[in-house]
Amino acid sequence: MADEPARAFQNLPRSGGRTLVMGVVNLTPDSFYDGGRYPTAHSAIDRAWELAAAGADVIDLGGESSRPGSNPVSAVEELRRVIPVIAGLAGRLPVPISIDTWKAEVAARALEAGAEIVNDISALRFDPGLAPVVAAAGGPYVMMHMLGTPRDMQERPVYRDLIGEIKEFFRERIAFAAAAGIDPARIVIDPGIGFGKTLEHNLEILNGLGEFRRLGRPVLVGVSRKSFIGAILDRGPEDRLWGTAGAVASAIWRGADIVRVHDVGPLKEMIAVIDRIKTAGAG
Repeated sequence: MADEPARAFQNLPRSGGRTLVMGVVNLTPDSFYDGGRYPTAHSAIDRAWELAAAGADVIDLGGESSRPGSNPVSAVEELRRVIPVIAGLAGRLPVPISIDTWKAEVAARALEAGAEIVNDISALRFDPGLAPVVAAAGGPYVMMHMLGTPRDMQERPVYRDLIGEIKEFFRERIAFAAAAGIDPARIVIDPGIGFGKTLEHNLEILNGLGEFRRLGRPVLVGVSRKSFIGAILDRGPEDRLWGTAGAVASAIWRGADIVRVHDVGPLKEMIAVIDRIKTAGAG
């Protein structure tokens, strides 16, 4: 099935190599950019195939919006949105499926249906049942840094030492995960661009990605069409593709191993060129 991409996601080289691309399909009515675009399982399945054909290495499916100010939905509703899509893709899609959730019940059902990766914005902090689910699954696990919750994370976020505090957060969370039976070698870290960060915080993180690589785990970065790009360009989400391209290019150059994007097709060739330049420079 999707064994080789899954292994690549799990065991990325620490320098050089190819940047992996995670394609986003939000199965929500209220996500900040593509909410409501895929209202049926059929439309979402078609979109996942489009992203895979465009070169995505992983498809990330989410059934709950985590945009600033959003409220959580029930596990029942989240399952209603994601399980038919996973069931329609599993065993057919040539790349792994990631489930974007912090709920143990949703993760467990999604993994049973054929997802291989858990992408968790809470870093195991919101649902005590999630860690055992991830440990038992044995697949890759993405943990993200966030200050607060999606509902309140953008209410005056303050840090004394932004990079240092996020690094310490990951050290503590990786240790917590290991104590719960999750192999640290399976963990990918995401510094959480836009999750409890101001524009200046986001820029500092992107400039400091090399510091997160010192933790010895692959680094995933999600900048796609986010509000900090809009703040720089004074453009809405629909008009942030070129700004996203600039942010993705910078993230890869400064150390991102995986980039999470909505627009796989327009960005894939750019990413391939950057990877080739980096590889040539490393030689």
